[in-house]
Amino acid sequence: MQKKTVGLILASVGPFLWGSSGTVAQHLFNTTAISPLWLVSIRMLISGLLLILYGLSRRAPVFDVFHQPRAAVKLVAFSLLGMASVQLTYFMAISTGNAATAAILQFLSPVIIIIFLAFVNWSWPSKIDVISVVSAILGTILIVTEGQLNSLALPVAALIWGLLAAVGAAVYTLMPQSLLKTYGSIAIVGWSMLIGGLIVAIATQAWRHFPTLSPVAWLEVGFVVIFGTMLAYLFFLQSLEAIMPTTASVLGAIEPLAATILSVLFLGVTFNFYGILGAIMIVGVTVLQFIAAKEAGFSD
Repeated sequence: MQKKTVGLILASVGPFLWGSSGTVAQHLFNTTAISPLWLVSIRMLISGLLLILYGLSRRAPVFDVFHQPRAAVKLVAFSLLGMASVQLTYFMAISTGNAATAAILQFLSPVIIIIFLAFVNWSWPSKIDVISVVSAILGTILIVTEGQLNSLALPVAALIWGLLAAVGAAVYTLMPQSLLKTYGSIAIVGWSMLIGGLIVAIATQAWRHFPTLSPVAWLEVGFVVIFGTMLAYLFFLQSLEAIMPTTASVLGAIEPLAATILSVLFLGVTFNFYGILGAIMIVGVTVLQFIAAKEAGFSD
C-alpha cells in the first residue's frame, strides 16, 4: 500500500475516532453521574502519558523541550490555554447539549482564525475567506435555530460552550506552531496533554470525585481515553508524514460527520432540514479553505 494511501486512511480514522468518542462521552453523561471535568482530566493524563511512552519507544527526543526555559514556559501555557481549554469546552458543550452540535460548532475555528489573522495582520480577508465567514455565521444561525429565528433549538449553555470550543480549537491551532516545528508533534501533544491533565486534576481535585461506574461504563471511559484520544491523535499526527496538512484538515470534517451520524443512530439526536443545511455550511468552510490553499500552491 502506498504511503500516501496509508496517510489518507490514518487522517480519516483519527477524526472518526474523535467524533465517535464524543458520542460515547454523551452517552456517559446521559446515563451516569460522571463529570466532564473528571473525564477530561483522566482522558488527558492517560493519553498524554501513553503518547510520551510511545515517543520514547521511537527514541524521539521528548525531553528536549525542557532544556530551554522559554520553550518550557510556552509548553505549559499551551497546555492550559490550548490543550486543556479545547478539551474542557468541547466536553462541556457535549454535556450541556449533544456531541453532534458540539463537534459542528467546534468546526467554526477556521473562521475565528481568519478573523484573528485579519486583525493581527491588519489586512482585509480574501474573497474565499469572506465567503467562509459568511457561510459559517449563517450556518451557525441555522443550526442553533433550525429555521425558527425566534427560538433556539439547543440550550444557551450548549451554544456558549460550543463557541468557546471553537475559540479553544483556534488557540490550539495557532499557539504551538513554533514548538511543533522545533520539538515535534508527539512530544508537544503528549506533554501538553499530560501537563494539562495534571492542572485540571489538581484544580478540580479529581481524586475526590472518582465515579462508581458499571463495567460497561468503564469500557466506554476506556474507549474515550484510548481510542478517542491517544490513538486518534496518534493516527492523525502520523498521517501528516504522508499527506499535506491541508488535505488532513479536510478529512477532519469526518469528525462532526461521525458524531452526527452516531448521535442520530444511537442517541436519538434529530436535525431538521435547516439544521442539516447549517451543519453543511459550517463544515463546508474547511473545503473552501482547502480550495484556497490549493490555489495558493499548497497541494500534494
